[in-house]
Amino acid sequence: MAEQKTEAGGWGALNSSLHFLRRESFLKGNATLFRMNQPRGFDCPGCAWPDPKNPSPTEFCENGVKALTYETTTKRATPELFAKHTVTEMRGWDDFTLENTGRLTHPMTYNPDTDRYEAVSWDEAFERIARHLRSLGSPDDAAFYTSGRTSNEAAFLYQLLGRLFGTNNFPDCSNMCHESSGVGMGESIATGKGTVTLEDFEKADAIFVFGQNPGTNHPRMLSELEKASKRGARIVSFNPLKEAGLLNFTHPQNAVDMLLGRSTPISSHYYQVQIGGDMAAVRAMAKFILEKAESDRSVLDHDFLERHTHGFEEYRRLVAETPWEVLLEQSGLERQQIQEAAEVYFGAGSVICCWAMGLTQHRHGVANIQEVVNLLLLRGNIGRPGAGACPVRGHSNVQGDRTMGITEEPKEEFLASLEKEFGFTAPRHHGFSTVHTIKAMAEGRVGFFLGMGGNFASATPDSDLTWQALRRCGMTVHVSTHLNRSHVVHGAAALILPCLGRSEADIQAGSRQSVTVEDSMSMVHASTGINRPASEHLKSEPAIIAGIGAKLFPNGPVDWNYLVSDYDHIRECIESVIPGFADYNKRIQQPGGFHLPNPPANREWRTSTGRANFISNALPRLSVQPGHLRLMTLRSHNQYNTTIYDSGDRYRGITGERRVLFLNADDMRELGLTEKSSVTIRSHAADGRERRAPEFRPIAYSIPKGCAAAYYPETNVLVGIDEHAVKSHTPMSKFIEVSLELER
Repeated sequence: MAEQKTEAGGWGALNSSLHFLRRESFLKGNATLFRMNQPRGFDCPGCAWPDPKNPSPTEFCENGVKALTYETTTKRATPELFAKHTVTEMRGWDDFTLENTGRLTHPMTYNPDTDRYEAVSWDEAFERIARHLRSLGSPDDAAFYTSGRTSNEAAFLYQLLGRLFGTNNFPDCSNMCHESSGVGMGESIATGKGTVTLEDFEKADAIFVFGQNPGTNHPRMLSELEKASKRGARIVSFNPLKEAGLLNFTHPQNAVDMLLGRSTPISSHYYQVQIGGDMAAVRAMAKFILEKAESDRSVLDHDFLERHTHGFEEYRRLVAETPWEVLLEQSGLERQQIQEAAEVYFGAGSVICCWAMGLTQHRHGVANIQEVVNLLLLRGNIGRPGAGACPVRGHSNVQGDRTMGITEEPKEEFLASLEKEFGFTAPRHHGFSTVHTIKAMAEGRVGFFLGMGGNFASATPDSDLTWQALRRCGMTVHVSTHLNRSHVVHGAAALILPCLGRSEADIQAGSRQSVTVEDSMSMVHASTGINRPASEHLKSEPAIIAGIGAKLFPNGPVDWNYLVSDYDHIRECIESVIPGFADYNKRIQQPGGFHLPNPPANREWRTSTGRANFISNALPRLSVQPGHLRLMTLRSHNQYNTTIYDSGDRYRGITGERRVLFLNADDMRELGLTEKSSVTIRSHAADGRERRAPEFRPIAYSIPKGCAAAYYPETNVLVGIDEHAVKSHTPMSKFIEVSLELER
């Protein structure tokens, strides 16, 4: 059985940080660290957790160090590297080997005659892209993908480019992660954004954490949970796996705790729900609370319910009609556990509910989110200090990209403002999300793909189908810092465009530029790189977009060169188009930036009912065939999104490997498996297609019976393209029905 850690941070985090600083770029990385997440510095290229108003000089975490050293590495993927290896050869490399070649240094184009990438000038690259786009039969034959690291300025220019071209095909990483949050909260309270700020964590009496592993995915969040725990707040965690970061934490920058070997307990209550059972657990809590309210009116906030909500009586009836035995069976919890959690909830003055992919990546992902919002509404826990909804976003500007208009379903007000500012007619029909883009490429309906960052081939579901789809394209273009899987799974024509990293100085027209990002709590702040670029041939993302735009639209209506010569010009356009950005250039000069308007945080409900809506959803069907398991995908601790920094997973006791399958010990015995076995994982999607992932080693782990977990992107091959959430189309990466076949 894996030697699972019961504590995050501590000496392990410190030693890991030093290891990566030494391995990649100790001197430069070490100096640069102290400018990361600082008012006059640059934003961490990792997660979107907000910065405090008065950050410490060491406002970074272990995984932030990994992200920075990955960016500041001294390794280089030069034209000479590409000359030595065919694309066919590189396609056989694993993800770590591909990205470990280092920073890309030159724009590259694929030569089918030699099966190699070769250097190309920027001017020629832009011309080829423009020529190919003009050759398409329809603007909707193109798709413009965005990753979460793209800045506000780049995202705004990017959506402008695509809409000038005539399409709303803007698949993005949000489609694969928090789209369920946006759709669910949008119907409930008319915003897809969290309603809390960092200061609310200092005032919360209880914090509920659903389907989230902050120790690996948002380590700086542990500082807030640690402070909350120390002042007596209850922290209630729901997760199928026991995760070290939700058990105990030692802050690596707290010298006293480090020397004394002292840690802070994080979760006061920890419930290992069955995979997919969170909605039933939350509804069971609501059921206990509503039954309690029959004899104790103080359990509910009746004034809030009457003045601010709609649909409460319908929801109350639905909960009453849902049998206890169904809720307990689906959640996998005991009634006593539900009662404990509910008592913490109604015994707390102010409650924050946090969640991540563990709730969103299910067929009932939208309903999951709405059930959590329903729970918050019962006691008026939205729109007052220390309380609210907190969807914890992943990549550093994934929320800002959506604010800037990166969406396949733009709102009319946004399009009208865009048209007024730039003098053109924007397309109104909805475009393709990520899963729809994959299907359209596979069917030959999209023949051009441009990826603004990210690693589309590795991040997406149904890997075999996605790779076939990319290969059917007439042209694939990727804006990247490192070589990755998407560059070796390419279209007939292919370009790699190398861009600046977040920590690198961006000089335009002789002046250093700042970009801006929006964190998980709607704070917008500046980010200014300081390092010398990895190559003199790199361009910034805004400059790359402007270069394409100038070639594609040489006669206007946009003066691309003017906009990109000084990013203040881009921000002036954003200010004119998007509400909440008044005095944009002035406000980003203040330390910490500024907070975007959030109506629900002020109990302003811009829904069709004019109130916060209780949404009544039927419970999902969660059964699998006898002998099958529920598989969820997850990250290792040495991984950020699809980027693999190293093999192994310190917190879960895994060393030197990634193809491991975490199983309940009883399931292993019943299946005749040991930790020396090797199995093929086979998924069972509704379309009946064969999907297999071979050579996985079973590991006995603390996980509910009938459940399993494994790392992505290795298991993305198992997620069927049509296995996605209702309404949001988010892939069901947290609920894959699988069976196991013994190999030896």
